[in-house]
Amino acid sequence: MNPSPSPHTPSEPSAPAAPESDSKIRRGKRVRATVAVVAILLVGFIVVRIFTASGGAKKAGAPSLPVATAIVKLGDINIYINALGTVTPVYTVTVTSRVVGELTEIHYTEGQLVKKGDLLAVIDPRPYQAALMQAQGQLSRDKALLKNAYLDLSRYQEAFGRHAIPEQTLATQRSVVEQDGGIVMLDQGNLDAARVNLDYTRITAPISGRVGLRLMDLGNIVQANGSAALVTITQLQPITVIFTIAEDYIADVVKQMQGQKRLSVDALDREQQRVIAHGELLSLDNAIDPTTGTVKARAIFANASTELFPNQFVNAKLLVRTLQKVPLIPSAAVQRNADESYVYTILPDGTVQSKSIKILATDGEVTAVTGLDVGTTLVADGFDRIQNGVKVTVKKPSSTE
Repeated sequence: MNPSPSPHTPSEPSAPAAPESDSKIRRGKRVRATVAVVAILLVGFIVVRIFTASGGAKKAGAPSLPVATAIVKLGDINIYINALGTVTPVYTVTVTSRVVGELTEIHYTEGQLVKKGDLLAVIDPRPYQAALMQAQGQLSRDKALLKNAYLDLSRYQEAFGRHAIPEQTLATQRSVVEQDGGIVMLDQGNLDAARVNLDYTRITAPISGRVGLRLMDLGNIVQANGSAALVTITQLQPITVIFTIAEDYIADVVKQMQGQKRLSVDALDREQQRVIAHGELLSLDNAIDPTTGTVKARAIFANASTELFPNQFVNAKLLVRTLQKVPLIPSAAVQRNADESYVYTILPDGTVQSKSIKILATDGEVTAVTGLDVGTTLVADGFDRIQNGVKVTVKKPSSTE
């Protein structure tokens, strides 16, 4: 019989003790892994922050906005008045007949340039030639009668000196002489009128200019006293342009004209890109139009090549005066807001700063201003992202420029 174990005899460990030890080991490993992951993430975060800070510093230190620049220069600029004008001939004549008759000859072509005195047309002269001959004959007859009356007067004067005739007979003969003299003068007037009418059968150009379209054909009976026009003639050389000036500029213009200065006027096309002709201001109207607050002005042009055509619309550009030795900048550099005009200047550190200016005059792409020193560098484009304190760099010109 086996002896029973003693209560003090050590027994073997129980089965559940091994699983508990493994669990502790696994928990320790997980803790260590978590710590390692956290450490790795922390190191990565620090590295990323350092890299980002370094990159941002580099980016902040570099010019980010490339812009074109311009330099404030000293120069002269012209002050102009721009207005819409109409080409107006100095003279326009509607040619009509002063006598009645058949139109037998036409000596011009439509659109022809004619000179003063050139023959344009002929009206049948035969009736007027006959009237001229009749007037000449009447004058010759009455001159003979006047001559005979003078001879009788001479004989009567001798007879009266011998007391052969009464004084009344001598006075009567004197009246006959005066009467015949008046008839001769009347005949002379009729002769001159006949000659004038004969001259009127030859219609000549009263001015030099361009002939318009023919208004009457051969064979028509022409009426007198302007009832039917034969042709129109428009003078083209010289020619004028009429335009309007706002009343605010009248004082400047009048001052220049009173100083005997000839004010230059240019006629430009509709797009104001091409100068058609050069001229000078001729005169101003004598009153301001109260409905528009403007006064009409007339400029004259030589029009040697007939660049200007009657009733053509042009842009008139009147030079009022010239500003000398003023700061000049490109017009593209000028910025405006509701209160003022300003520009962006480039400081020595490469940043920009806005500066207020006052505009004196603008002539196309150039503007005269005050408030800037000569030699100052300005921003000339790229204003959409420009503001005070922004750092800029100057754009290099492209190879095509």
